[in-house]
Amino acid sequence: MGGITLTSAVRSNLLSLQNTASLLETTQNRLATGLKVSSALDNPQSYFTAQGLNNRASDLSALLDDSSLGVQTLRAADEGIKGIQKLVDQAKSVANQALQAKATDTTLDATISATNLSGASAGARTFTIVAGGTTSSVVIDAADYTAAELASEIKSAIGSTVSGLTVSVSGATASLTLDTGEDLEIGGTLASAFGTTSSTNGKTETENRATYQTDFNDLRNQIDQLAGDASFNGVNLLNGDSLTVKFNEDGSSKLAITGKTFTAAGDLSISEAAFSDDDSVNSAITELNAATTTLRKQSSTFGANLSVVQNRQDFSKALINVLQTGAGNLTLADSNEESANLLALQTRQSISTQTLSLANQAEQNVLSLIR
Repeated sequence: MGGITLTSAVRSNLLSLQNTASLLETTQNRLATGLKVSSALDNPQSYFTAQGLNNRASDLSALLDDSSLGVQTLRAADEGIKGIQKLVDQAKSVANQALQAKATDTTLDATISATNLSGASAGARTFTIVAGGTTSSVVIDAADYTAAELASEIKSAIGSTVSGLTVSVSGATASLTLDTGEDLEIGGTLASAFGTTSSTNGKTETENRATYQTDFNDLRNQIDQLAGDASFNGVNLLNGDSLTVKFNEDGSSKLAITGKTFTAAGDLSISEAAFSDDDSVNSAITELNAATTTLRKQSSTFGANLSVVQNRQDFSKALINVLQTGAGNLTLADSNEESANLLALQTRQSISTQTLSLANQAEQNVLSLIR
């Protein structure tokens, strides 16, 4: 106020008290916010430098989230490879069982009836053996046999007519055994010479392997389904998708991960089984061994990629800590120091108030004289 005149001593003490009040306000704000630089007005250079460091730390934190998604995507792919490998191992076990499967014998026991072929022509002394759809004719040389003699003659006549067929005779009974497992039938003009017959149909090698073939192809289909389910966050590295993990703000530092198509007909190259013979089974086993090699190689590749991403995660976390610490060093207040400052300023404020009171006493003495 221009109309009020203060003495030099009073004005000096008043100015000191105002400065102390301003410092008290600043110190109290630092203690309340924990910042010694809370705006560009406090210290422009420190404020904007710290802001840049914090912004970069924030960007790296966002990239850490993307890296975490990348880690989980790789882990999902790795679990998928482990699951596929188990299916491949099971399929190999089935193929090995199929390789051991052999034909079961077909047997036919026939009681030879007493038959007099006297005067019969050679054509009338013929019968047929049908084995697996193939018909072979057998001709009896002589024309007059008892039942036992006829059985023995039949054994002699059959000989090696049908591959894999053996005949044994006991009295008037002939036992026919076919080791290929195909069905046996007796027919022809001499079929009446066989009285009662009983047969046990065996199974061919192909028939015995049919169940294993079905099981193998079911496992093959499961490989495709498992590979299709090994996705995370919409990315499936086992179904042809690719993944790029960025490590810095502008994406100049990154890791590109190429996916594979781990279906049976894709990169694993496992054909649908047709276990017709040993060669076809061995071919399936060879494909499974090649698939195992492919899976192990890709598992190693994904493992290396996972290691890189995790190492970069650890580096980014450490770098974020460095950036935040640097920003804090520029802007954070020392609570111990500011507490000491506050106590000193409160003491100074009290002293300044007392000093101002003393400075005013001179004018009060003049007032006493006037009275």
